Amino acid sequence: MPTSSITQPAATTFTRPSRRRDRRGITLITVLCAQLMIVIDLTVVNIALPSIARSLDFSAPSLAWVLNAYSLTFGGLLLLGGRAGDILGRRRMFVAGIAVFTAASLAGGIATSAAWLLVARAVQGVGGAIASPAVLATIVSGFPEGRERTRALSIFTAVMMGGASLGLVLGGMMTEWASWRWVFFINVPIGIAVILAARRVLPESARQPGRFDIVGALTSTAGMSALVYAFIRAASSGWADRLTLGAFAAAAALLAAFVLTEAHSPQPITPLRLFADRSRSASYVARLLLVAGMFGMFFFLTQYIQEILGFSPLQAGLAFVPLTGALFAVSRLAPRLVARFGPKPLMVAGLLPVVAGMTWLTRISPTTDYVHGILGPMLLLGSGMGVTFVPLTMASLASVRPEDAGAGSSMVNVTQQVGGALGLAILVNVFGRADNAATRHPLPGSGSVPRVHQILTHAMANSFGTAAIFDLCALLVIVLAIRMKLTTPAVSPVASVGQPTGD
Repeated sequence: MPTSSITQPAATTFTRPSRRRDRRGITLITVLCAQLMIVIDLTVVNIALPSIARSLDFSAPSLAWVLNAYSLTFGGLLLLGGRAGDILGRRRMFVAGIAVFTAASLAGGIATSAAWLLVARAVQGVGGAIASPAVLATIVSGFPEGRERTRALSIFTAVMMGGASLGLVLGGMMTEWASWRWVFFINVPIGIAVILAARRVLPESARQPGRFDIVGALTSTAGMSALVYAFIRAASSGWADRLTLGAFAAAAALLAAFVLTEAHSPQPITPLRLFADRSRSASYVARLLLVAGMFGMFFFLTQYIQEILGFSPLQAGLAFVPLTGALFAVSRLAPRLVARFGPKPLMVAGLLPVVAGMTWLTRISPTTDYVHGILGPMLLLGSGMGVTFVPLTMASLASVRPEDAGAGSSMVNVTQQVGGALGLAILVNVFGRADNAATRHPLPGSGSVPRVHQILTHAMANSFGTAAIFDLCALLVIVLAIRMKLTTPAVSPVASVGQPTGD
């Protein structure tokens, strides 16, 4: 009997944290499956773009809107989605967002015109904006700051960054083996499975009193859309074009109205106090610059691999596997590296190969082959991004108030989506101007190389050079503006498992 009385409490002590750990693990898997689906849709259509253009009669300039229609509604409404989760409950909004995303995916798969597809892509972005904030908010509220949150964020980073390149592989497989329509249809069974799982395993957060900042959401989304349109319009019609100038003016007015609205709103979707912390603000800027270069790289490199190297859609998708593999492998090591070296040194160390890889891509030519000219930059970019984004996400979420968890988590995704859309628009503009200049003037090169290939690679190299400047600016922002030290958890990892999640 004495032995039994001693053993029983020990069993109770270790079983309860284990069950909580298991439940949190299942919850993390569920929300990250949804996040993976949402992130994949940012890039899965890249390789399918030539097939989509032929099928639905897209013009060359309008093709970029297949990507930007999704990115802009996603990025523009993320803050409103985060606020909705705080007020109405995160699980409720997560399920609603995935339902909208799944329905829009089905609509995109059966599209019969360019306009239909663009509307479906925009609605997909709305669904993603409603659901996505719950992912990071779940991590922030469920994992204590320190080693456990760093580990969870490393998995989140692998999903976010790896999902972008994984989308290219899946897009190639489905486009070649079935049809471009399956890049949308594949979301339907996954979305249904996530909805069913979420209703069972996701805890509902306590509702907070408040109201929605509709004016802030509309002015931010419209302002960024006008800015992206202005850059793309300038690429085709010039900087002196009336619509180009009008779009820039509208963007400035709308974004100024957004800032004024947030400054005076009693319950803004973007609390300006989020930017009071210098390191957090710098992390937003650095992320925007990094993603601006990365998504532009995906857009042009997928076309280079197919149009210049002659790869099939499947081969083009598989060509990005080294980047994905390097990113996944390195991001898994990030928590240990953060614990040993601290966040800021790790961000700097990760950005050096990113800058080197993007600079390397500026040397492409019509005669560049995959092994000697593409594989090396991909490995550098994948390993560098895998190292950088874990501590960068930590800097964005450190010391965020509990009542700002939704808005703070949303800002990480907002800067990512806005950076992707804006960066792509700028790089398309750079590409267009370089393409026009190369068309008017002869380029040095081999006479055996088709002139159209010379023009394309020259314009792409200019775009990669601009992306490298984005990455270099991100490095400077981190070196000069981020002041962040390693956070040591106040409790041991075992004890922290049993802490309440706050939901």
